[in-house]
Amino acid sequence: MKPALQDILTDIPSSWSDIPQGGFVRKQVERHLNEWWPQVFGYHLLKVGGLSSEIDTRVCTIKHQINVGAEGTRHGVISDIHHLPFREHSVDAVLLSHTMDYTHDPHQLLREAHRVLVPNGFIFITGFNPISLAGLIRLLPITKHNALKQARFFSANRIGDWLNLLGCEVVNDVRFIYGALGKQPKAFHSRWAPAITHQYLTRFGAVYLLVARKRELPLTPIKPKWKVKPSLAPVGNVRIRGGIHS
Repeated sequence: MKPALQDILTDIPSSWSDIPQGGFVRKQVERHLNEWWPQVFGYHLLKVGGLSSEIDTRVCTIKHQINVGAEGTRHGVISDIHHLPFREHSVDAVLLSHTMDYTHDPHQLLREAHRVLVPNGFIFITGFNPISLAGLIRLLPITKHNALKQARFFSANRIGDWLNLLGCEVVNDVRFIYGALGKQPKAFHSRWAPAITHQYLTRFGAVYLLVARKRELPLTPIKPKWKVKPSLAPVGNVRIRGGIHS
């Protein structure tokens, strides 16, 4: 298993146009996210990273949406995404659209997302699936210098384990885009291919969406139902009415 922590990455894509067929991938990500936005309520939505900032979230019921990143004109807050400048329990939902694929410290990124999230808040994570045709093409020597080659390709199961360790519950895991990124084989345009895909190849989509919720159990002190009455014994000389007893 490849280590999660690496040296600081270079050539990180700041826009979907930097990724092969990125426009198509973004549209598919938006389509699956749109199924969840009506279920998200609150005051603040945090979109972390350049790719997240380009995701159309107008369907989301949360109107105050904050783009945060290290650089870029689309970001309302310029900051290191591994050290978010927000208070604990201050954000209702966090979007990490392929942000995990292009970070040198995914653990710290998740810890920060978890820290700023309110209890029962949502974390939305999209990423490239290593067990897919896109994951195999990435390993070919012909793809040396592009954004797909630079991606980390963490599996959804691995990220799900990290979320569980933080106390988050994964409530949805879906894969989509079969075949090469952005361009599906001709067979997928036939009537029978989609049915076979959804029945047998659901785990091999090139992109996955994880939806998780931050769970925190309230700590309510419970008073004991019984008490042990301490036995009192006089120590030394005790003054009581009628005199002094030894």
